[in-house]
Amino acid sequence: MNLILQKLLWPTIGVCTQKPLYFRLKDSFQNGDQIEFHHGGTADFSTYFNCFSADKWREYTVVTDIVLRLELKGHFRISLLSENLINDKITEDVLLDREVNFAEKNTIELPYPAGTRGLLTFSILSLGEGTCFGGAYITDIPENLFRYTKIGINICTFRRETFIQNNLERIRKEVVEDVSSPLHGHLEVFISDNGRTLDANALNNDIVHIVPNRNVGGAGGFTRGMIEIMKANDQGSNITHVLIMDDDIVFGMDVLYRTYLLLCLRKEKYADAFVGGAMLRLDRPWHQVESGACWNAGHLISHKTNFDLRTLVSCAANELLEYHEYNAWWYCCIPITVIRPDNLPLPLFIRGDDVEYGLRNCRQLMTLNGICVWHEPFESKYSSSTYYYILRNQCIDNALHCPGYGKEALKADLHDQVLGEINRYRYKNADLLIRGVRDFLKGIDWLENTDAEALHQEIMAAGYRSVPIEQTNAEVPFDLSRYLYATKEEKPSTKKKVLMRLTHNGHSLPSTRGNTVVSAMYMTAYNAYRVQKVLNYNPNNQTAFVTDRDPTEYRRCVREMKACMREIDTKFDAARESYRQRHGELQSLEFWKKYLGMEEG
Repeated sequence: MNLILQKLLWPTIGVCTQKPLYFRLKDSFQNGDQIEFHHGGTADFSTYFNCFSADKWREYTVVTDIVLRLELKGHFRISLLSENLINDKITEDVLLDREVNFAEKNTIELPYPAGTRGLLTFSILSLGEGTCFGGAYITDIPENLFRYTKIGINICTFRRETFIQNNLERIRKEVVEDVSSPLHGHLEVFISDNGRTLDANALNNDIVHIVPNRNVGGAGGFTRGMIEIMKANDQGSNITHVLIMDDDIVFGMDVLYRTYLLLCLRKEKYADAFVGGAMLRLDRPWHQVESGACWNAGHLISHKTNFDLRTLVSCAANELLEYHEYNAWWYCCIPITVIRPDNLPLPLFIRGDDVEYGLRNCRQLMTLNGICVWHEPFESKYSSSTYYYILRNQCIDNALHCPGYGKEALKADLHDQVLGEINRYRYKNADLLIRGVRDFLKGIDWLENTDAEALHQEIMAAGYRSVPIEQTNAEVPFDLSRYLYATKEEKPSTKKKVLMRLTHNGHSLPSTRGNTVVSAMYMTAYNAYRVQKVLNYNPNNQTAFVTDRDPTEYRRCVREMKACMREIDTKFDAARESYRQRHGELQSLEFWKKYLGMEEG
């Protein structure tokens, strides 16, 4: 059977308009869904979305031979190329040069030499006026090697109506109503509406299923989606994979197609593999935040982070095989064989639920250039509540999966994180860190019996609340020059660092620097040194909160931290053992039905 593995993609309004991610043009221009060439014009397709990752396709799948298909009109020289990363530099090999001259629109197929390594790509040189109407990388596969695949998209949402409706509209147009789409009949969408704001009557159909759900965080929403998918399979849906996706992402439909083809063509040794999508930033669409990760006992290792995907070097490095432990749930596709009534996620609300489930189940992770989503940068979502959940859930994840993480390691993490916050005058965040550890020390019974919705409201109320920047002017007026200065403030000298440490970051000295404006996400302790008030500013949404230098609060937080460390000495072993011995209780369908209120109908 003849298969399109990967279509040529163009920049698209509403998805991504960054041309260097798709092609590099000279004396040629994009005209809708085609490229027009002047005489001597060129188009280079060695880009993130339009190169072909031969090494990964051959490693993961039964694909062996790759052919380039192009639709052209005009006089061109086409060059097939391979790009290999050697010692941090690209080595380019010309595999074939072919001259074609078509008076009318025509199709040409050019095979890449068997076994060619690296990124396969191509360039077009126009020897006159001409047009490229599109193309694809194709292959021929025996039908018996093509695995039946059906994807159940699992989205948890909380008041993100615009994102949800836009993504559903694309799926409706390009899959549900397009019977020629390979995904037609191989896709269903399950949405857990934690905010209960979506109009299920208007959006539900045979393909889209919206279920109102308790607001029990991402863990509760995604687990509800898993339960609904298992129920659908009991009724004959025959879903083979569950694709977990965030509700506030942008993606092109081709990402679903590439995921689908990887699964249909995967080798037997990757039968139980996860597929992980990379996260790119919405505000800088070429900037890759992460492509797979390792847990590292809470000191995360984000793979291929800060890659500029406009560069060929980054695209080639992105495809180097790497050891992964999990993929975040902004885009993670999991075999249905993993998702069983006795193997559901833990109720960790947010932060760490995807980590724990990955550490428990992900033995292999397939990643690929072009399988990605665009997501709001994390600094846009700054919230004090995350300090509570990150450290609490780190303790739980480590109790289950990192036997070498003991009392001293936890005390060291608590010490570093609490001092980091109080040195920035964020005493409420320090309290939330300490509360997170104390709640972990209560053991698994506490987690099982806690009302997650009520707890979350308490945690939100206990932290700092960002407000529109104009509401902070009475305390600390926003000053752009001070903010820009703080972002570029030089690192303190060794002598200054010693003084900061000896004086508890200036808490034992009078304030001398007045007020300042800093980035809420990237503030340093030196930004706060001997300052009276700090305006913690978020430039992405124009909000802020104010913190005050308070030596009394500093001393109180230190006392609480030390008291918590003594509790770690006496309670840690029992708490860790409770999670190790009984975590299965909280992974069960029986527990989740009660937790989600499904027993009440």
